[in-house]
Amino acid sequence: MTKARNLIAGTFFILVFILSSCGSPTPEVITVVVTATSAPTEAATATSDAPPAPVTLGGPQNGETIKWIDGSVLVYIPSGNFSMGDGGYDAPVHSISLDGYWIQQTKVTNRMYDQCVKAGVCSAPTQELGGPVFTNPEFASHPVVGVNWDQSQAYCNWIQGNLPTEAQWEKAARGANGNTYPWGNAAPTCGLLNFANCYGRTTHVDAYADGKSPFGLYDMAGNVFEWIFDLYDANYYSQSPAENPTGPASGKYRVVRGSSFETDDVQIASAIRRYNEQTDTGRDIGFRCVVPAPQPFAPYCQLTAHVPASQVEAVNSCALPEGVQVNQYCQQGDGFGVVQISFGATWEERGTRITCEEKIEGGLRTLTCRGPRSIESTNEIVVCNPECTNQPDVSSLNAFCDSGYTLDPATGACSYTPILAQPTAGGCPIGYVTVMRGSQQSCAVGPAADGSCPIGLYFDDLAGMCAPPNGETNAPFGIDNATLASQTYAGCAAGYSYNEGFQCCQPAPGGVNPTCASGFIFDQNSAACVPVKEEALGGTGCITVRVNTVKCSEWVDKVCEPIPSEARCIANLNCRWIENEDKCVLRSIPLNK
Repeated sequence: MTKARNLIAGTFFILVFILSSCGSPTPEVITVVVTATSAPTEAATATSDAPPAPVTLGGPQNGETIKWIDGSVLVYIPSGNFSMGDGGYDAPVHSISLDGYWIQQTKVTNRMYDQCVKAGVCSAPTQELGGPVFTNPEFASHPVVGVNWDQSQAYCNWIQGNLPTEAQWEKAARGANGNTYPWGNAAPTCGLLNFANCYGRTTHVDAYADGKSPFGLYDMAGNVFEWIFDLYDANYYSQSPAENPTGPASGKYRVVRGSSFETDDVQIASAIRRYNEQTDTGRDIGFRCVVPAPQPFAPYCQLTAHVPASQVEAVNSCALPEGVQVNQYCQQGDGFGVVQISFGATWEERGTRITCEEKIEGGLRTLTCRGPRSIESTNEIVVCNPECTNQPDVSSLNAFCDSGYTLDPATGACSYTPILAQPTAGGCPIGYVTVMRGSQQSCAVGPAADGSCPIGLYFDDLAGMCAPPNGETNAPFGIDNATLASQTYAGCAAGYSYNEGFQCCQPAPGGVNPTCASGFIFDQNSAACVPVKEEALGGTGCITVRVNTVKCSEWVDKVCEPIPSEARCIANLNCRWIENEDKCVLRSIPLNK
């Protein structure tokens, strides 16, 4: 065994992850650096090199989730047919069959992308005018923007993945039943997604739970557009293969799907296709990744403890404020709405289509709001009781680590500490389960206190243990077996090196250990990652008031109306095409104008 380790030390292992179909996105080549560096934790005890007997797995099921190496959560989309397209000029309805794949539950956040930058793999995004500041911790859980197609694809390669194909993205957004929108067929509202300047900027990637797709994915509509792997061809749907299409072989543009915080309601449907220059960036374009066949990366040597969201509740014992529209009128061509609100309440317009001024007259507190000219419009104001809070109280809760890790309460660090596979007289320790390998009992890693498996594993119901999606049950997660680790792990992501003695990945010089996942923030008092909630509209102690303003003058469109063709019209994100009138109009103009 010692000779084997000496042979391994200082060598490079190259693992090529080959996607399942011909014409698939280019696979990533991952280089694993095996070094004999100083130990981050106490040395593990040597065990037998004999491979254990196999364990029968049931395999990942529809909607299964796993925590992944960049702090994201991957969701499993099962194989099968679905109806793609909506009958538009470049999106005829057709049936497509896809193999099963894993896709990120949220868009890639600034915090996730920053880890890739610090690993030396990704280049920093462009700071876009009006976009969130990439380096500002306040926006850590907002989607990264200012990245072009190549930057997005490089990130996906880093985590064993690729940008999703159009077919993969649309199935994940619409579900097998072909919903119009991710949440179903009901009309978009500001409570379902961040669109039409409801909020005026990007929001947390998991802020809209009610707008999730049938597979449980967030933000498949709204917040920011998403880069897609495919090149764009308006005629591709009519000639694409029926199985696992990956887009045309050539083209000038890359596909962009979804919608943004500025997109109006008639442009939200999930089947709408868009495109952009591959080198373009924007304040409202981000991405998420598909990992077709996740391979078992070795565990990180160190993680940060966290307090599970399921164990905390927001403070909600507070009175709701009052808010109601009491009048509307025209003045000098503008439409106005008047809203009466409670004294002491805070308020904010949602979006840029109304502006409000506060007045106190006759013992009443009112907001006079001016709407957009030349159209009848409905907008929203959020009115809140400032005594309330949306943030959870974690003072009485204890942080914990994933199974296979030991907590240092003083620092909040979780150090990887694999155990012997053989159960003791008292059985397997907390965080582990007992499984049968042939005729022998053995310890295997199980769910932690929050019910989740360690990074890269899902809970297999048939086996009753946490297992890697590729079915490699001999990969010794949480178990001390250096030989099996070297044989079964897919090494480490670029920017991390494998420590053979401790069977885990540690950051290269200048790199960082993974920190809090999306939806969490590091709390100094708890020395742990704690849930942080950004309510996109209101939340505890808040109400939403709909403000109606009337049409008081006519509008002359000098931007979109002169565009003569549908193709040029939909290429302009400020415009939409009216089929029955063969006319291009501004997106802000209602269909019945």
